[in-house]
Amino acid sequence: MDITKEKVDDLNAIIKVAVKQADYQGKVDKVLKDHRKNATIPGFRKGHVPMGMIKKQMGVSVVVDEINKILSESLHKFITDEDLNLLGNPLPKLDEQNKIDWANQKDFEFSYEVGIAPEFKVDALSKLKVDYYKIKVADKDVDKYITDVAKRYGKMSNPDVAEADDMIFGKFEELDGTGNVKEGGISHSSVIIIEAVTDKKVQKSLVGAKSDDTFTIDPKIISPNPTDQAAAIGVDVATLATIISQFRFTVEKINKIIPAEINQELFDKVYGPGVISEVKEFRAKVSDELGKGLSADADRKLKADIQDKLIEKLKLKLPDTFLKRWIVESNEKPISKEQVEAEYDDYSKGLQWQLIENKIIKANDIKISHEEVVEHTKGLLLQQMAGMGLPENSDEELTETANRVLQNEEEAKNLYMMMYDTRLMDVYKNTIKLKEKEISYDEFIKVAYNKK
Repeated sequence: MDITKEKVDDLNAIIKVAVKQADYQGKVDKVLKDHRKNATIPGFRKGHVPMGMIKKQMGVSVVVDEINKILSESLHKFITDEDLNLLGNPLPKLDEQNKIDWANQKDFEFSYEVGIAPEFKVDALSKLKVDYYKIKVADKDVDKYITDVAKRYGKMSNPDVAEADDMIFGKFEELDGTGNVKEGGISHSSVIIIEAVTDKKVQKSLVGAKSDDTFTIDPKIISPNPTDQAAAIGVDVATLATIISQFRFTVEKINKIIPAEINQELFDKVYGPGVISEVKEFRAKVSDELGKGLSADADRKLKADIQDKLIEKLKLKLPDTFLKRWIVESNEKPISKEQVEAEYDDYSKGLQWQLIENKIIKANDIKISHEEVVEHTKGLLLQQMAGMGLPENSDEELTETANRVLQNEEEAKNLYMMMYDTRLMDVYKNTIKLKEKEISYDEFIKVAYNKK
């Protein structure tokens, strides 16, 4: 067997694998012999079916299976040995896939297209200048937070008529071009929070809504957050971007939250029995928590600004044609080329940032051990138990629970990413020239979301 790589350009290459009959025949013969031992065909005793009949029955499929195994193993070994930094996975050349005569060929040559990550250096961190926002906690921010907490622990009622601070539960139904419910269209029940609606005219029209009232609504105006917009009609954000339809929203019921009273009962529910005993302490605690939360918001804004500046500065080139084909062929659900084109810029930006971030991690020798993730997870579990007013478990019990959480691959991945983000933020703050700007929360929202 012979494997070679032919360079197309700096971002694309062809890997060719020549497979001779000697490379696979022994494995094929073994599989056929094993099958013959257990084959039961009318007219023959078990284990005595003629080999010619076995080969005729399943010889080609065994050849295909064994050659595919050889290809998978040899490609993986070649990529590892050659230290190829690939994007996506090798794809068989389209013009060669249907030319193979599996029944008669003895020797084969397979060609795979591969996309190669660009070569670059990240030596620009110390030269970057980025604004870093220090968000002030105002009394009105504390008031709003306390109002939200009181609602969270409040009681639900179902009035007949909606007011401005109510939620409306109902059903979204996709409309066709004539304004009728689209056959086979999207249908999903969810809630509209009146105060969150971004179109003031629609928001005003929803005040006074009653059961069975209908409204024609664009789901993109029910919240400033695309994730909330998508969730309202039961789709993902990528699908939402392709939807141009209006929706009929039929009111089913009104949900009103009656806030809990600001008293000892609420203090105990939020922070545990006896931790807070008066309103002044409650406000101080809320202010402290808000400060921590706003600091996290400022860090997210800082990361986004660093990301934009580095992507713009480095201008990484990617094997775009290859990646678009790879996205189509590797996606679990069918995806059209038109959808790939519509979403590719965002995908490209995300991939560029992933490459840049990995380079920064390597340059700064950032490593997260399993033991560190376990300790981090234990800390999160302690916070969770304290928030629920539960007694602390022993260290042994915490370790056992943390390890159980980390057995979930998705949970483990998120926790590792969380810790890498923290370490990277330390690198950014210690390396980049940050210009601190004190700003109110309202001003920060305008800056962060480009609102006027």
